[in-house]
Amino acid sequence: MIKAIIVDDEFNAIKNLKWELENFCEDIEVCDSFTNPVEAISAINYLKPDCVFLDIEMPEMDGFQLLSKLAYRDFDLIITTAFDNYAIRAFKENAVDYLLKPIDSDDLVKSVSKIKANKNKNELGFEFNKILESITPKTKKAKISLPLSGKIIFVNAEDILYCKSDGNYTEIFFKTHKKEMLSKKLKEVEALIHCGNFFRVHNSYLVNLDYITEFVKSDGQYLVLEDVDTCISFKKKCFVRIIK
Repeated sequence: MIKAIIVDDEFNAIKNLKWELENFCEDIEVCDSFTNPVEAISAINYLKPDCVFLDIEMPEMDGFQLLSKLAYRDFDLIITTAFDNYAIRAFKENAVDYLLKPIDSDDLVKSVSKIKANKNKNELGFEFNKILESITPKTKKAKISLPLSGKIIFVNAEDILYCKSDGNYTEIFFKTHKKEMLSKKLKEVEALIHCGNFFRVHNSYLVNLDYITEFVKSDGQYLVLEDVDTCISFKKKCFVRIIK
């Protein structure tokens, strides 16, 4: 059974979400709900839920401020809001999904299915629940060394858009539209790029989160990165695509 907490300053919104969960989602129990975000912080730290349904725009403290004050963060986060302009920030805050109010029942069922998959340790194409640990403080003009055939080049991490696995090799794509091929696996390249906001969004892709312009929830869910010319289609059941 998945243990859930709902945080929303509107009582009717909590009531409606509880009804949706009870009638359309199996194996999930709302153990508590809060209209007061300060009270919610104490409860989340104490109850340690499997997931939290969190509103963003609330008086006294918004949802992102609430997240920053939590001592316990080992839960799946689902953002529930009437506004569509928080998607990228929600993604960076480890959100499993982003549901717009009024919440569609089918979208809610899909979100809960993701939580179930995470709870059962099934992968959805990449490990999303560790995104906060993957985002490191931005280092100004951080240089990294990339070993090429017969030489080593030094580049700014912030100039890399994304990295693509090609078997035992990795292609590095830069914002200048240049690319380089390394004779290293993607996991080895990931270890080399130890600075900047890079995240492994898929088994084959390492993305610089600084270049995300959109997180689109429809059509299978995908990211849009600036300056990317090629459409990259990921495997079925993966969470992210990158398009122009």
